[in-house]
Amino acid sequence: MVAIVGPSGSGKSTLLNLIGGLDRPSEGEITLDGEKLGNLPDDQLTRVRRDKIGFIFQFFNLLASLSAAENVALPLHLRGWSRGKVRDRAEELLELVGLSQRAEHLPEELSGGERQRVAIARALSVYPPVLLADEPTGNLDSVNGAGILALLHDLHQRLGTTILIVTHDVTVAEGCQRIVTLRDGSIIEDRRL
Repeated sequence: MVAIVGPSGSGKSTLLNLIGGLDRPSEGEITLDGEKLGNLPDDQLTRVRRDKIGFIFQFFNLLASLSAAENVALPLHLRGWSRGKVRDRAEELLELVGLSQRAEHLPEELSGGERQRVAIARALSVYPPVLLADEPTGNLDSVNGAGILALLHDLHQRLGTTILIVTHDVTVAEGCQRIVTLRDGSIIEDRRL
């Protein structure tokens, strides 16, 4: 688990977008599983994002008209999975994040912590080797934030997923194995804990 920290405007979200293949680097290289992301055609880059990278956003990005299970299932439908396989995986993931009993609830019926758990389950739909989290506790109170952080630690341990977390929260950063500090688009410190 790696925390990316720094003041506003230091390049944290830009770095996450580059690593996630949402933006292309103007110089340098980003390599994931031996593939240079900047050189890939759009369709191949889309497949890398779909199959190897999970995204967790600060504002959850759940579709309001879909239930928790439907939000989790959406990426799997887009991959062409059968209905039965999609249903089983969505149930498995909601169980993994402790929300199986809330599967049929709409986002507006869920607390902030529950919404973030649904977003994490959706990000894990294909058990990607890399999980990118942009301020995953930023919109949560301290109790729900601690719960999300504990969940991320548990997932890291159980699934072996690499997790990069952009955060302003010192507690979140210190809970990671490594802290990378940015300022003005440059790494000024890289510390292992």
